[in-house]
Amino acid sequence: MLPRIGISTGDLAGIGPEIIYRTLQDARILRFCTPVVYGTAATLFDEFPQDKNHAPLAFRQVREAADIVAGKVNAVTCWDEDFVLTPGQPSEASGRAARLSLIAAANDLKAGLIDGLVTAPISKDNTQGEGFTFPGHTEFLAHHFSPNNDSLMFLVADNLRVATATGHIPLKDVPTRLTSEVLTGKLRMLLHSLRQDFGIQKPRVAVLGLNPHAGENGLLGREEQDLVQPVIQQFLNEGHLVYGPYPADGFFGTRQYQQFDATLALYHDQGLIPFKTIAFERGVNYTAGLPVVRTSPDHGTAYGLAGKFAADPTSFREALYLACDLVRNRTVGK
Repeated sequence: MLPRIGISTGDLAGIGPEIIYRTLQDARILRFCTPVVYGTAATLFDEFPQDKNHAPLAFRQVREAADIVAGKVNAVTCWDEDFVLTPGQPSEASGRAARLSLIAAANDLKAGLIDGLVTAPISKDNTQGEGFTFPGHTEFLAHHFSPNNDSLMFLVADNLRVATATGHIPLKDVPTRLTSEVLTGKLRMLLHSLRQDFGIQKPRVAVLGLNPHAGENGLLGREEQDLVQPVIQQFLNEGHLVYGPYPADGFFGTRQYQQFDATLALYHDQGLIPFKTIAFERGVNYTAGLPVVRTSPDHGTAYGLAGKFAADPTSFREALYLACDLVRNRTVGK
């Protein structure tokens, strides 16, 4: 049975509808999964120009996910009212639609009506409202699915895998949030995901340092000596292949990441800047540590590109493929 992959629309004023449409135009997608878009297809896609090389994309609009069928591109109605969308101009209506789409998809994923979820980009600010008061998708999904309200932001592109120990928090808060318990928990999630989701039975993981030059033996900060090294030693004592801490600049500059199955960065930009520099077009954001599969493209709403039909759907397409692979890997592993 093909995996049923839900797709939330993201902010409709951004490039979400376009990258969804362009990805699903390729009928070969139906060989890998049953796509389920959460939104009213007439609102999302009726105004799209038709590509002469492709037949118009037809959606099977249903009221609830229980009625989806394989071999078709399905759309679940999440709102009935019509509203005017202006590409590149987020509005209260586009933010509300993003919330309704995401919440409906998450509820169906929790109920087992779909097998995985791919989320199109949202504006974290414009999406705030009833049912969504979180810094981003990752935190919303952790709250929705995780008993301990925790998860791991995990960026994937081919064999490049970068996770972050802290997520969407101000940089000034990172040192106080980064405790031994947090770092230990994130490493356990990362190791578990590499085994469960990617089939790597004895993964090699690198941990980055927090300070420039990984603290330079305490001269530039003691977090590496007082926090990171003891945690790494604990994992080594348990028989895990966890190494570091490595200075982030040299680690990526010399491509040392190629020697490991994954890298744990200690804060958001430390991991995401090099990842997006190396793999922006094909990178996928995966939320590890959850009992469900969720992926997304590794870019934002790109309001400046919206309505120009120039957005690159590669990252979204890769997110859809990865979701299919992860659902299968988890199913086989049960």
